[in-house]
Amino acid sequence: MTLQERISADMKEAMKAKDKVRLAALRDIKSKIMLALTESGGTDSLDDGAVTKILSKQLKQREDTMDIYKEQGREDLYVEEEAQAEALRVYLPKPLSEAELASAVEGLITELGATSMADMGRVMGTASARFAGRADGKAISALVRQHLA
Repeated sequence: MTLQERISADMKEAMKAKDKVRLAALRDIKSKIMLALTESGGTDSLDDGAVTKILSKQLKQREDTMDIYKEQGREDLYVEEEAQAEALRVYLPKPLSEAELASAVEGLITELGATSMADMGRVMGTASARFAGRADGKAISALVRQHLA
């Protein structure tokens, strides 16, 4: 079962269970998937990598919104966004810890033979693809800069 099919099936379950928060999060993801399908030329489905990328982007948006709600003292909205973010995290791979990410970036730099900041683009392109959905791009970039500087 692809990730897209799993999301559709879970959306039906959330409807039956009357889980409004989870249903709202899944409907949002489903709409983003449908938009991506119409943009990509009318294919019937997306691969799991593309769906993971959509999920990661939506999770990041929810986390940013949660920060804003927390700053403004809107606990009610913060709690709802947090619940929706948790509903999305289920579909993403387990994030890498800081130590795991540092080790993986160091290994990647060695594997690619990168030695200077001139290799930053090549390393970041490979790292972004390899760690998609498992690490934040800013964290990857900071580690790559640290190792290449």
